[in-house]
Amino acid sequence: MNKIIYAFEHGKAFIPFITCGDPSLEVTKQLVYAMEEAGADLIELGIPFSDPTAEGAVIQEANVRALKAGVTTDKIFEMVEELRRHTQIPLVFMTYANVVFSYGTKRFVQKAAQLGVDGIILADVPYEEKGEFAQACGQYDVAWICMIAPTSQQRIRMIAKEAKGFLYCVSSLGVTGMRSEITTDLAAMIQAVKEETDLPCAVGFGISTPKQAAQIAKTADGVIVGSAIVALCGQYGKDCVPHVAAYVRHMKEAICPYPV
Repeated sequence: MNKIIYAFEHGKAFIPFITCGDPSLEVTKQLVYAMEEAGADLIELGIPFSDPTAEGAVIQEANVRALKAGVTTDKIFEMVEELRRHTQIPLVFMTYANVVFSYGTKRFVQKAAQLGVDGIILADVPYEEKGEFAQACGQYDVAWICMIAPTSQQRIRMIAKEAKGFLYCVSSLGVTGMRSEITTDLAAMIQAVKEETDLPCAVGFGISTPKQAAQIAKTADGVIVGSAIVALCGQYGKDCVPHVAAYVRHMKEAICPYPV
C-alpha cells in the first residue's frame, strides 16, 4: 500500500528534500533517520543529474558533488534497500526524465516499487508529456506526483483532476532556492486544487525560515524545503546530520500549530 497518505494524517506535513550522495550515501542514510526522528513526515530523495534545470545554485552544486563522488542510480537503490530495513517513512524520488529514461522507465519504476519508494517527481516533465512515466507508476502503485506552478487556473484544475499522492504546488516561478519573500497567491492556487481533488497540497520552492513555513501552513497541507537543507549539507559536509536534524525540528515546530 502506498504510504504517502500517512504523511498528512497527523497535522501539517513537513517534507524535507536532500540530494542523495551529498556528502556521501552513508550520510544520506543517517540524514533520513535523523530527519524522521526530528519530525519529518515524508522525505524527498533527489537522484543527482548532470543538468538539473529546475534547480538553483545550491542544489546544482550538490548534484555536481554527488556525481563527482561516484553516485549512481543503482547505488541509490542499494541505499534505499538498506533504509527500508530500518524505517517505513514515506519516500519519494525527485529527479529528471533522462535519469529514469536512460535506466529504462518500467525497470526504474518497478525497482523503486520493490524497494518501497512511494512516489516519483520528475521536475522537467510537463503534464502533457507524462505518458509512459505515469503509466508505469500506475502499474506498480508508485504515485506520479504532479507539480503545479502559479500559472493559469484552468491548467491547475486539469492537472489536479488526475493527480496521485499529493500535489506539489510551486510557490514561485523560476528555479529552486531560498527567497526572502513569497508573493504568489497560494490560497487561490490551493483553492483551485481543492475544488478538483481531495489530495493534499504541499508547497515548495523558496521556503527556508520557520516564519515562512508557518505562514504557508495556514493554507497548505504540507511544506517542502530543499535548498536550505542542502545548503547545510554543503556547509558542514560529513558533520551535517545534527545541524539538519535541528533545522527540521524547528521547521516542524513552526507548522505544528496548524492541524489538518
